[in-house]
Amino acid sequence: MPSNMGGFSFKKLTFALVIAILVWASSMETCDARRGKHWRHGKAGPFSSLYNKKTKNYGHQGNVGKSKPKPKEKQPLPIPEEPQAPPQKGSKFNVLDYGAQGNGNSDDTKAFQAAWADACKVEASTMIVPTGYEFLVGPISFSGPYCQRNILFQLDGTIIAPTNANAWGNGLLQWLEFTKLVGLTIKGKGTIDGRGSVWWTHSILDDPIDNEDLLVSLLNVTITQTPLVSSSMESKMLSTKPTALRFYGSFNVTVTGITIQNSPQCDDCISIQTGCTNVYVHDVNCGPGHGISVGSLGKDGTTACVSNITVRNVNMHNTMTGVRIKTWQGGSGSVKGVLFSNIQVSDVQFPIMIDQYYCDHSSCTNHTSAVAVSNIAYENIKGTYTVKPVHVSCSDSMPCMDVRLTDIELNPAPKGYHMYDPFCWQAFGELYAPTVPQIGCLQQGTPSSSWDPTETGCPA
Repeated sequence: MPSNMGGFSFKKLTFALVIAILVWASSMETCDARRGKHWRHGKAGPFSSLYNKKTKNYGHQGNVGKSKPKPKEKQPLPIPEEPQAPPQKGSKFNVLDYGAQGNGNSDDTKAFQAAWADACKVEASTMIVPTGYEFLVGPISFSGPYCQRNILFQLDGTIIAPTNANAWGNGLLQWLEFTKLVGLTIKGKGTIDGRGSVWWTHSILDDPIDNEDLLVSLLNVTITQTPLVSSSMESKMLSTKPTALRFYGSFNVTVTGITIQNSPQCDDCISIQTGCTNVYVHDVNCGPGHGISVGSLGKDGTTACVSNITVRNVNMHNTMTGVRIKTWQGGSGSVKGVLFSNIQVSDVQFPIMIDQYYCDHSSCTNHTSAVAVSNIAYENIKGTYTVKPVHVSCSDSMPCMDVRLTDIELNPAPKGYHMYDPFCWQAFGELYAPTVPQIGCLQQGTPSSSWDPTETGCPA
């Protein structure tokens, strides 16, 4: 019995001792934790290395008494800008919004370029040149071919050309140019002023028809105009002579309501050049200058093709020519399907003209080839002339065919120079209704040496 009691007592004592140690250890850890110390297992424990790794990964150093590092302040996320919608069809672009001053002195060329660049990207857009401003604009091309269709150039202000020779470089051929556009419209009540007086010579004719007519038209004329610029400036400007407004390689172009004046080159109110077809010109006030011309065509042996041209309801005053077709000797191609109708002329030197011997200087080399001219109609041409009412001079090798004159009434102006009768050469066609004066020089029928329209090199 004593041995059993002794064994039993020993086991109970051992068990009680273990319990006491565990209770004591637990109370110590609880106290340490309450005192703000970090709790961790001893180094010998099987989980101590794993715990150390975890605490290291989270930035804990295990050093008692050191404060925690302050967390970095989070930067606020940028607020995304609201995307701007692309310009819609029919958007408007005012040159004033692009920095144009419109005071007639500041160079507004860059503003016009920038406004056009944006308008070009939008179908049926409007570029606005507002009323009440005078914009000084240097040589500029409003060009495609990547512009959208049906752009409106709303011209209500005034655009003026620079008169400084430096603005024109080594010799530009045009001032305002619209190229490779479809459906362009220029309209408004504004003005395009080329300020061409700094280029012009003091002769009233820089585009003589022939030597005889040049002498006739200069008889009893005294030039009294005072030079507007110094001779040195004038000599620099004369080498340039740009055309004020030019359209090139474009389709369905409309120009209405505007005023074009003082072009440095082409004193013609409208000049229709090679490649033009389906052109309708109407309700134009023209003068002074050289009237409305088809050509000149075929210069330096080139091929020119012009067809389906209508010029109607035009008033001309104090012009050198009225409605004219002019071609160079030595050229090729054709002019066909041209109608001049309802033309009122006042003090016009040569109201009706076809000239296949055109030459813009004192003499030109004779050639047998020519631009063919056919199916040309002049109807209801009335008013006064100062030199010759009709001048139709056609090529010997390519006579003019199907020229029709209807309801012509042209009387000499009281203050005219030496008057000449109507003149025709190698011109074939028909007269309809009585004409004033009598035009007996137009030959009826077709010439014996008639040419084949299919061999002109132009589309049928």
